Amino acid sequence: MTPVPILYVGTIGQSVWRSQDGGASWQRATEGLFLEADIRAIAVRPDNSAVLFAGSGAGLYRSTDGGDSWKFIDSPMNDLQIWTLAIHPESPDTMYAGACPSALYRSHNGGDTWHKLTVELAAECPGVPIVPRVTSILIDPEDAQTVYAGIEIDGMRISRDGGSSWSAGNEGLSSQDIHGLALVPGAPKTLVASTNNDVCVTTDMLNWTPLNVGAHYPWPYCRGILHLSNGDSQIWVGAGNGPPGNQGGLFYSDDLGKSWQRADLGGDANSTIWALAHNPAFPDWLVVYSVAGQLYRSTDRGHTWTKLSREFGEVRAVALAA
Repeated sequence: MTPVPILYVGTIGQSVWRSQDGGASWQRATEGLFLEADIRAIAVRPDNSAVLFAGSGAGLYRSTDGGDSWKFIDSPMNDLQIWTLAIHPESPDTMYAGACPSALYRSHNGGDTWHKLTVELAAECPGVPIVPRVTSILIDPEDAQTVYAGIEIDGMRISRDGGSSWSAGNEGLSSQDIHGLALVPGAPKTLVASTNNDVCVTTDMLNWTPLNVGAHYPWPYCRGILHLSNGDSQIWVGAGNGPPGNQGGLFYSDDLGKSWQRADLGGDANSTIWALAHNPAFPDWLVVYSVAGQLYRSTDRGHTWTKLSREFGEVRAVALAA
């Protein structure tokens, strides 16, 4: 029988759910967590899928038994909303976390201890009634010392020394409201950012070119983004008509955004497609979700999609594990 990944879903107000049959059935995985916790980030350790981390609205939790139970990790992030987590695929003891209000943290010992990083980040969003937050952290798979962070609403930061120092690279961005980052390898490598009004690309990590996806998508509001190497080099983008919106769709490009195709999800999603989840251990699997609780699964590298029958009130994180 072909193995299927374990799926984990982080929700707002319903904590963590787990499916051990590819999404056919679901059970709460909340032992040690507040039953009604807000979970915006889930990360699975690549060398041991029984170890996973959940970023809650009040700090960081870790499970060492595949989600059967969780323990709180005392850290400088106590009482903060954790919006994103990143574990280095080759050096998994190195981890990064992004919080709200905007701040970046690093661990060198697999999440046991954490330190706040020195980086200049905006304390407020002028004219917008939200608190800035780190929405995306991306570790360069070809250079463990290069780390990218996307901030809503404060642009992109890059570190070339493993997070010890940071600089901004925001020239030409369509918006400082970055929702997601993806890296396309090559010569030169391309960093791709989704924003609230477009998708932008840069090869020098400083000067950006907007792709004008509004000419190709029904809506220019973009959220989740993923680079998938599946024989071709594809960029996948989730979009919709606002946060949360009441319509959404999934789009992909094989040529770095020169042209786009829409994935057939069976119609519009019930809200913006918020993010995408993939695990290289299951190269054929992709899971995407709308912020209003719908999940869609592909088991053939995105060629066909199935909507899962279980819906959640509000989803903010999905992870796949062996």
